Amino acid sequence: MKKPNYVYILKCADGTLYTGWTNDLEKRLRAHNEGRGAKYTRGRLPAELVYYETFEERSEAMGREWAIKQLTREQKLQLIRRKKMEEPADKVRETD
Repeated sequence: MKKPNYVYILKCADGTLYTGWTNDLEKRLRAHNEGRGAKYTRGRLPAELVYYETFEERSEAMGREWAIKQLTREQKLQLIRRKKMEEPADKVRETD
């Protein structure tokens, strides 16, 4: 079975949003928070995972990352809010 690919959005300590893609979400989040992730997030730690989508193909995840990066901040926040509304109540509480 193929490893899944993810596109994700992090909320940085300064309130900004960072979008990226990976094939190992936990490892990538850990790398960001240890200062080994993207240069953008290094000075804005800690970073919190607020959104992700899963894809079978790397090209799909990369394409979705590009599409999300084209959105305005408000559109990204709407995407995050919609995803939280879809999650079970106990899952939502974990990120509050």
